[in-house]
Amino acid sequence: MDADVPLEWTTEESRTYTPTHTDREMGYRTYRHESGDLRLKVAPASLDGEDHPGYALTATSYPGLDLSETMRVRRVLTFERCTQIARQFMDLFSASYDGPGSLEDALEYAYERTREHR
Repeated sequence: MDADVPLEWTTEESRTYTPTHTDREMGYRTYRHESGDLRLKVAPASLDGEDHPGYALTATSYPGLDLSETMRVRRVLTFERCTQIARQFMDLFSASYDGPGSLEDALEYAYERTREHR
């Protein structure tokens, strides 16, 4: 499964499930950068309390620490499209990331190129 992600990333968790109120299978996947400084999550948008169909891609900087921050990058209708955007985000982040001092810059760089345009 990690063959689908850039070398600097690993798939932390990946599962599918069927909610009780529907017979449609849903997916959930998290990725972690090798530095441990950033985690991406592809999950149904409803898991984050949103009343929106489809999936949300979120990025959490410094996961597990008190100073961690989570931002929604994008919402789309399908799991496949969301994982495709996640891979694009990973590539962009990895190209710009050069250690903890550049985390915010690399995160902003990847976010600006993959976010929802309104």
